[in-house]
Amino acid sequence: MSIRTSLKKVLPPISITEQEALEAGDVWLEASIYQGKPDMQALRNIPTAKLSPEEQAFLNGPVQQVLEMVDDFALQNDKHIPQDILDFLSANKFFALIIPKKFGGLEFTPYANSTIVATLAAKSGALAVTVMVPNSLGPGELLMHYGTPEQQNHYLPRLAIGQDIPCFALTSPEAGSDAGAIPDAAIVTKGMWEGEEVVGLRVSWDKRYITLAPIATVLGLAFKVFDTEGLLGDQVELGITCALIPKSHPGVELGNRHDPMGVTFYNGTTRGQDVFIPMDFIIGGQKNIGRGWQMLVACLGAGRGISLPAMGVASAQNALKSTVEYSFVREQFGVPIGRFEGIQEELADIAGKTFVLEAMRVLTTEGLNLGLKPGVVTAMAKYHMTELGRDVLNSAMDIQAGKAIQRGPQNTLAGGYAAQPIGITVEGANILTRSLMIFGQGTMRCHPHLKEMVDLIHSEDSQADTQFNKVLGKTISFSVKNAFRSLTKSYLPFTRGAASALPEVRKYEKRMNSLAAKLAPMADLSLLVLGGDLKKAEMLSARLGDVMSYMYAAMAVVRFYEQRVENRNEALPYFEYAIQWCLLKGETALNDFIANFSNTPVRGLMRLLTNTYTSSVKGISDDLKRELSAAAMQDTSIKTQLTHLVKVIPGDGNDINEQAFKAKHAVMPQLKKIQKALRKTPVVPFISFEHAVGKLHAAGELTAEEVALVIDYNDKRKVAIRVDEFTFDLELLDKDLTLVNESGNKKADAA
Repeated sequence: MSIRTSLKKVLPPISITEQEALEAGDVWLEASIYQGKPDMQALRNIPTAKLSPEEQAFLNGPVQQVLEMVDDFALQNDKHIPQDILDFLSANKFFALIIPKKFGGLEFTPYANSTIVATLAAKSGALAVTVMVPNSLGPGELLMHYGTPEQQNHYLPRLAIGQDIPCFALTSPEAGSDAGAIPDAAIVTKGMWEGEEVVGLRVSWDKRYITLAPIATVLGLAFKVFDTEGLLGDQVELGITCALIPKSHPGVELGNRHDPMGVTFYNGTTRGQDVFIPMDFIIGGQKNIGRGWQMLVACLGAGRGISLPAMGVASAQNALKSTVEYSFVREQFGVPIGRFEGIQEELADIAGKTFVLEAMRVLTTEGLNLGLKPGVVTAMAKYHMTELGRDVLNSAMDIQAGKAIQRGPQNTLAGGYAAQPIGITVEGANILTRSLMIFGQGTMRCHPHLKEMVDLIHSEDSQADTQFNKVLGKTISFSVKNAFRSLTKSYLPFTRGAASALPEVRKYEKRMNSLAAKLAPMADLSLLVLGGDLKKAEMLSARLGDVMSYMYAAMAVVRFYEQRVENRNEALPYFEYAIQWCLLKGETALNDFIANFSNTPVRGLMRLLTNTYTSSVKGISDDLKRELSAAAMQDTSIKTQLTHLVKVIPGDGNDINEQAFKAKHAVMPQLKKIQKALRKTPVVPFISFEHAVGKLHAAGELTAEEVALVIDYNDKRKVAIRVDEFTFDLELLDKDLTLVNESGNKKADAA
């Protein structure tokens, strides 16, 4: 019995849906990481993404206008998105960011799409979700790639101007992560359509969690097709298929809503029972029966790398901006709270991780700008960027404390905090993405010979044994080279190359090369020892996926620092924290993988190959945390760059915080002068800051101009540290405790 035949008996077969998912998308930078040789030259050669004049004008115009229209606090407390906002989105083609211009769309780049969605998300999760769904996986993208000319010419112009609102229904009560198990079914049969008897499908479905379904006019639907009468051929089970059905079509049920964390975007159900549709409703026509899953996984990769990662970045940038500004103006025990080490630790973490997030957002969309659909990279982006956004937001909530938990128009965190779990959950739950997708798909796509080997194992070709032996030889050679590379770079540091022109980057590039070199033989050994059981060992495979992901994040951080930061001196502590954090997480994941590998002899070999005999990993120093937290509270270009998605609207919470923050920086010399004077001659009793300043002015310590400046700052500070107040019946009061009506105007009667 040949080796191939023996393996065929041992290895479990790969289902069609698994195979299509594993093969979906393109391979990019992640392949070089998996193979132990991160391609830093390719990284540095990627064209830099920039907004075109048209894209920038859209951001400055319609995006800014809709931000000014939205009161997110009012939206959180309402049942519907105001119709004037929906009309504005339609009229200004917010639902047509990806639709080609020839069909009336905007045809923006993935980078622009990401920037727009993230800018909206920094203001309102409901607004961002409403815009992102038609521009992600859904009828629009499926039609662009797979629709017939007739379908494209009919639907895409209508979708572009919002005449049609799309939704896409995949998830069923019985099938979530296992989308291939959807019970929704269609039977090939004959029925009446437009006065004629035609061959079509009689479809029954029950779907949930469908965004925009309650207001959609056209339904994208995934279901399985069965030809029980043999009308199309001998095959009974034809596979997953995607169709496009107008809401007005008889039997379509749309309208019931879910309540996703109180975030007021439209999400709900759709159902239908024995609904007859003609073959023309299938996206791409009858020839695409059974190709639905292939179509979905091919399109999902791009959307997954844009929308939800953009929301993670937006929440982090919003958290960074509001938290550093609040930490600077909020004082306890006579000093800003940002100077306390407990706060500094969290503040540094917020700043460093926001740097990572923006770097990953930019790099991922730059890859998509190339026309690629890198399924592994976008899975990394979706999982890690939504999780990092959650981490940053949690730290911001801890620092802002009482201010963060009191809802109201001035609260900059509550809306994002409520919406954050949505990004974690949708488009593939994060646990699934980490445990199964990143390394599972990465192995099949990034290994230079594995896919060919697996195909040959299950092949019935008479020459399969001969071909398999050749590929096996190549695989063994590849693995031996990986082992020697790991040994060399683990024990001989001078062999770890670095091509960066910046000395502060080179030391980290060498560390990255070492980590990637260690990853490659670990992947080889796990495949050799565990084989097909590796996909069941989710905790182990997830850790290898983590190593790949943190390496990708480190590459993004290097590229961002080298090519996009405006002032490297100001950005250095951000970069140091970000790159150290990525490498710390990657090295920890590798250590944990080895420590938990079940085969003792192989575990020993892994330790030998990687020079990993202890679980200790170099951490981030307290000095760097202090340095970064102090740098984050400065009004610098890097702070502006890492919070650029947050558009300040006059009178909103970010505007209030920013005014106090900038005012304090402007009067720092005067505040130091006041502190020195008060130490020399204390004002007793210290009734208030204003009282003390008046006494110092009377004593000739401060000029009238200085008094005006510091009083102006103090007035802004007091507004920034306050929280919104309401009457007993939760009617909003303004800062002067005057009742505000629903349109935001003061009522004549004071509360």
